[in-house]
Formats: sequence, structure tokens, C-alpha cells
Amino acid sequence: MTPTQRLQSLNLILPPVPKPIGNYVAGVAVGNLLFMSGIGPRQPDGKSVCGKVGGDLTVQQGYDAARLVALNMLANIGSVLGSIDRIERVVKVLGMVNCPPDFNEMPKVINGFSDLFVELLGEERGRGARSAVGMVSLPNQIAVEVEMVLQIRD
Repeated sequence: MTPTQRLQSLNLILPPVPKPIGNYVAGVAVGNLLFMSGIGPRQPDGKSVCGKVGGDLTVQQGYDAARLVALNMLANIGSVLGSIDRIERVVKVLGMVNCPPDFNEMPKVINGFSDLFVELLGEERGRGARSAVGMVSLPNQIAVEVEMVLQIRD
């Protein structure tokens, strides 16, 4: 099953491709690697999930925001590659969580992102190396931001 078919079987719809909020591109392919810029939890109506996880938001709300980030990332990947079906595997994920200094459940939050890629690509292709870190602030106070590196097919 292709990633597009799997997305449909999960009844998931990719949101509109968000425009960058700065002077950068969504992603750059170098050889068979695709380096994707960080993206946040933008909802289909254009509003973002904002606040500090472990303060304004619960861990579950952070997880849900990270899952939304995964859908936005997939939309961006599709815009860069022409199709998400060119994804071969996840290589590296860097998940950043906007949280108070004493919060320590960043991995649980970023699982929202990683779990969706595993659902889409399977465990072997959907899991890669990963870091989940806390940040005192993220752009526009978004709750979660993720960047990633993917192996792609021609």
C-alpha cells in the first residue's frame, strides 16, 4: 500500500500547504535525502495550536498538536516532492516542544508526530533517529515544531 493509499485508509486528509513565515523553503532534496524545514501545528482554518505543553496544554493536547504537525509536514513533503509516495523512510526527526522549564515529557508529546509516520509507513520505514527537546519559546508561541530528514525515491 502506498503512503497516499494508507492515508486514505486512515481517513486522514492533508491540510492546505502552509506558507513559510520567514525567508526559507519548505524542503531541500540532496541526493536521496530530503531535509524538511520545521513546521508547526497549523489547523485547516489557518490558526495554530499555541501555548506551553505542561502549562497551558496537557500532554495529550501536545500529542494531538504533534500529530497535526505530522499532517502539515506531509502536506509540505508532497508540495516539495510532488507526491508523498516518494518517501522511502524516516531518517531523523527533531521535535521541539514549547514548555515550562520543569516539564520533562517531551518524548510523549513528539510521539504524536512519530506515531503517525509509523501508521503511514510501518515500523521499519516510519521510525528513524529522533530527538525530543523542550524549548522556552517557539515562533508565535506554537506548542510544537518538528523538522525532519527523509530518504526518498526517484
